[in-house]
Order: sequence, then C-alpha cells, then structure tokens
Amino acid sequence: SGTGTNFGCFALNNFWRSLSNLTINVTKSQNPVYVPAPPDPGGPFCEQSNEIWAVSQASPMRRVAINGFTTFMDYCGPKAYASGGFVADSKLNGVLNGSQQQWITRNSKIDFWTNAVWNQVFSGVIGAPAQSFPSPTYTTLPASPVTREAPYLYLDSAGNYNVFVPSVQYNTAGTSWASGQTPGTSISIDTFFVAQPTDSAASINAALQRGMNLILTPGVYHLDQSINVTRPDSVVLGLGFPTLVPDNGVASMTVARAKGMLISGIIFDAGPTNSPVLLQVGSGHARSDNEASDPTALHDVFFRIGGATPGKATTALVVNSDNVILDDIWSWRADHGNGVGWTANTADTGLLVNGDNVTAYGLFVEHYQKYNVIWNGNGGMDIFFQNELPYDVPNQAAWMEAPGVDGYAAFKVGSNVTSFHGYGMGSYSFFNQGVNIYAAHAFEVPTTLAAGSLRDLLTIFLDPVNGSGGILHVVNDTGGSSTIANPDTPVTVVSYP
Repeated sequence: SGTGTNFGCFALNNFWRSLSNLTINVTKSQNPVYVPAPPDPGGPFCEQSNEIWAVSQASPMRRVAINGFTTFMDYCGPKAYASGGFVADSKLNGVLNGSQQQWITRNSKIDFWTNAVWNQVFSGVIGAPAQSFPSPTYTTLPASPVTREAPYLYLDSAGNYNVFVPSVQYNTAGTSWASGQTPGTSISIDTFFVAQPTDSAASINAALQRGMNLILTPGVYHLDQSINVTRPDSVVLGLGFPTLVPDNGVASMTVARAKGMLISGIIFDAGPTNSPVLLQVGSGHARSDNEASDPTALHDVFFRIGGATPGKATTALVVNSDNVILDDIWSWRADHGNGVGWTANTADTGLLVNGDNVTAYGLFVEHYQKYNVIWNGNGGMDIFFQNELPYDVPNQAAWMEAPGVDGYAAFKVGSNVTSFHGYGMGSYSFFNQGVNIYAAHAFEVPTTLAAGSLRDLLTIFLDPVNGSGGILHVVNDTGGSSTIANPDTPVTVVSYP
C-alpha cells in the first residue's frame, strides 16, 4: 500500500476486495538483509511473518481459517491508517486491530484481539473481548440473533461446479462450519445463467424469467432496463464484484417481495442520469410473501455515487420486504475520486428500510446529503454502524433538516416506529469547506422506544487542521458535542433512552 523510499503504509483507500473460502497457513520467515537498511522502522519487510489484511470498507473476509497471526493494519510506516472492516464465519488464531478505527466481527472464533480504537463490535464471536464500551470501546453480543451466511461457488469431488446456499440460523456463535458442513443446500451450476458484461439486461431478464439463477462474472454491466429478480429462492451471485451501472436513470435491480432471495457480491454504481433507487428489495409495502424461516439476504452489496464516474441517485438501497438480513453494506456517496462535488454526485439517502424485522450487521453508510439512513420498519435491529457525514456542505442553509434544526441526522428511526435496537453505532464529521457546519445530532429516534434500545453510540470530530463545525449531540438532545475542542475523541452515549 505504499511506494517510494519511505514505504508509507496507508489502507484508507483499500476498498472493493475480498478474501473467502480458504485456509491460510502463516509461515514465519526472517527478514531479508538489505544494505543500506530501509529508512522506516522495519522497512517494507516488517510484515514477513503475519497475514496482512489491511483494508477499509467493502473488503469482507468470509469463511476463512488463518493458522497464524493476522493484522488488520500495515505497520511498517509511520501513518498506518485504516478504516474497516468486516469479518464473518472465520477462525483466526490472533488479531492485531492496531489502527483500525472501527470493525465488526460476526460469528467467528478468535484466540485474542489486541485493542480497540473507536468502535469495535463483536456479534456471536467465540473468544471476543468482554463488553466494555466506552473504555475500551468494545461492544460484544454473545450470539447473533438471526444469520444467513453468503452463498458461494465450489467444485465437488466429481469436478462439477455448484453453488452452496446456507440456511438461516438463530442465536448462534462461532463459525457455521465448526462441527462440520454448514447447514444448507447445493445448487448445480446448470441452474445458473452465467452472465458476461456484454450481455444485455434484456437477455439477463429473459434467463431469470425462465427460472434460472444468476451469476454475474467480473466487469461493468451497462443497463438500459432494470434486472428484475422475481422467483422465490433466487440466487444472484457476483464474482469479482461485478458493477451494475444504469445508463438512463432506471433502478439497476429490483427484487420481488418473495422468500429466500439471496443477493451477494455486487457493486451498484450510479449512472449519469439520476436514478430514484439503485437496488429495491420488495415492491411497495405489502410484504406477506416473506418468510422468517427463509429470509431474503444481501451479502457484501456495495453502492457508489460518484468516485469512479459521475453519478446521481436519490436513494441507493430501499428495503420494503420483511425479515431481510443485511450483511455487510457499504453505501458510499464518494468524497474523493471522479465526478465528486455537492452538485455533481447528488444523493439524498444511502439506505431506506420500510420492512419490518430487518436485521443488519455491518452498515457503512457515508456522505449522503440528507439522512444517511432512514429506518421506518418495526422490529428492526442494526449491529454496527459507521458513518461520515457529507464533507462538502457549502453552507449551513444548504443542509437543514427543518427550520431551526441544523443538518441531518446520520441515522433516523421513523417517528411511528415502536421497536428498534441498535448496537455499536458511530457517526463522524469532517466539514472541509472552511465554514462552520453543524448537525444537531447524529441519531434521531422516537423517545418512546423501550429503555436501552440503543447501546454504545458515539460521535467523532475528524481532522482538527482542516475540519470545521461538528455534531452538537449524539442522540436527540442527549450526549455532548464533537467539535474542534475534542478532535479524534469519541463522545459516547452508553444507553438510550
């Protein structure tokens, strides 16, 4: 992650990569001897004896066994920043969290974990640090309430390709494969339409209408119509993070309000014409066809508004269906890259949840111009949330929820919601236009929620050199302010209401 003579290690932009379905045996080796010695402590070979997975958002590790030490940061240079991350269904001998600002580990086994920074969350992890938020900032749930692991491609003993589809699990800890085969079923590759980027949306839809599942091979798919997934228990599996781009303002994909829909490993890129939504799960608000015993699940599904190319969307992801599991979502209105600016890559909201009993693990939603997340469904749960408010707000008048209410909450729970639970949720500010911009609060929720519905909340003011303004309260009117007076320091609320 660094070049030149200073071997600077920098993982903040290590996005859109994954590690899955393998065992890594770490073999210790001695560092080469160089004359003259590298200038930085340890030099470029300081990581010879560890598995290095120094990543930020959209870089999941799933179903991996690492026999040896794992570090989630580069540490051969002086500024080894990192902003991840997500691990699920994995077994790790030991982990150096290091500089990772935040991280979620779900349904795994770890022998030890070195440290916390701002927001380290564990759900159903054997060997996890004990609950201790805010000092250190560990949020630990002994079991995950409902999970469904990601589907994956594999080769059987006869040399045939299949896709394994895990089944739903309740109140679990540790890996799904600790006692043998992960519960689930295998589907022959013969039931899949294997798409190429040269295939049209019409040809993909024709295959789906014939009852096929879908594999999207790597590349960029330009779409002139939505891909419509309608058959219950359909599997849409991306390999190598294929990218879907709507060229004329349509939704890239719609998923029917049906049971067992699995969408995994896809990037949804906004196109040059504004799309009202990029991915819609369930149409309308009639959701009777969804079954808790066979839930729809989204795994490693990522959204990008600008950054690669100019793009616009009103809402990135809309979830209307009940009982959906969201498992590692990065919904990003780009703060750097191509086509970036307050009036260039416009987008209101990163995630809108209307369905009931939706469960999320690992929501990363950043830089949207209004509410980053709106959650209107009852019975919802979010375990881990990472957010940065928009950097590029030009003035306070351009960013007001209502007259007299500065900014927009990062996460808004709708006023009619009677039950919602959130654990390990953080929002950061870095307003970089040289004017003081404020958000009244990071989290906005009904005060009538049950006591303790929200646990382990935090806000942070980033970059005291270039940042301005800040966040005045953590949740509603509770919690102190994050401003230049307390930079890079979590301001916390342990329980609300």
